[in-house]
Amino acid sequence: MADSKSTPLLDTDFMHRLERLELFSRRIFRGQMRGERRSPRKGVSIEFADYRDYVRGDDLRFIDWNIYGRLERLFLKLFLEEQDLFFYVLIDVSQSMDWGEHNKLLYAKRIAASLAYIGLCNLDRVKVVAFSAAGASEFSPQRGRGSAWRLFDFLNNLQANGQTSLLSSCRHFALQNRRRGIVTLISDLLDPQGYEEGLKFLTHGNNDVYVLHTMADEELQPTVRGHLDLVDLETQDHTEITASAQLLQIYQRTVNAFCSEIKQFAARYNMNYMLTASSSDFEHLILTILRARGLVK
Repeated sequence: MADSKSTPLLDTDFMHRLERLELFSRRIFRGQMRGERRSPRKGVSIEFADYRDYVRGDDLRFIDWNIYGRLERLFLKLFLEEQDLFFYVLIDVSQSMDWGEHNKLLYAKRIAASLAYIGLCNLDRVKVVAFSAAGASEFSPQRGRGSAWRLFDFLNNLQANGQTSLLSSCRHFALQNRRRGIVTLISDLLDPQGYEEGLKFLTHGNNDVYVLHTMADEELQPTVRGHLDLVDLETQDHTEITASAQLLQIYQRTVNAFCSEIKQFAARYNMNYMLTASSSDFEHLILTILRARGLVK
C-alpha cells in the first residue's frame, strides 16, 4: 500500500480553508447537548426566535418587561436551542481498496480526514469506522479541534485487511449507532455479495446518507493489452484473460452499468451518490463538488 505516514493527509493551507466550512444536513437532528448547530426546537439559548403569550406557570425570567411596559401584556421570549450534529464516516479498508497507481485507500483517508476535520472544527460529534470482513476499528465520537491529531493518527495507521462485507459491516454500524446524523460511506463497493442490503441499513433511523464510490483509474478505464493473469486481491483467485480491444469494450460497458445501477439504487432510497476516481483532486472534491451537492457549505 502507498505509505500515507510519510506525508500528512492534509496540508496546513488546506486545513485553514476547511476551518471556514461546516457540514450541512437536509434534515435537522436533535442533539444530546448544545453545540454550534441550531435546531428549530424552542429552548433556552442565546439566539432570539419569537414571542408567545405568557401562560401561567411559565418561567418569569423570560418575560419581556419592555413590551409589558408599552402594551401591558405579558409576552414570553423564545430562543433557538443550539444542537450538535452526529457525523459518521465509514471507510472501507478491505484489501481491494489497497490498489491503483493513485491508491484508493489513501484517497479515502484524505476524504475522511477532510470531512471529519470540518465537523470537529464546528463542534459536531464525529465518529469514524474503518471496516472489512476482518473486523472494524473505530475513532470514537469526539468534538472539538483538539481531537484532530488523534483523528489523523487513527487514519494514518489504518491498513487494508480482509475481504469486503458491506452487509455485515453496515448492519453492525446501524445496530451500534442509534443517533441520527450524516453518514458518509467511502468504498469501492466491490463486494461479491452485492451492495444493496448493506446500504439499506445506513438509511435506518432517517440518516442523511452520502455514498462516495471510490475507484481507481485502472478500474474505470483500463489500458492493459495482451494475455494477463488477474489475481483477486481479496481471495487470491487467478483468472487468465486476453485483453483485446473488444473485451475491454465489454468491460467498459459492464463498469458503466454497475455504476449506473448504484446511482439509481441510491436515488431510490434517498441517498446521495457520487463516483470519484482516486486520481481526482480530493481538495476539489471537498471544496467544490461536495459543496455543490450540499454536504458542506
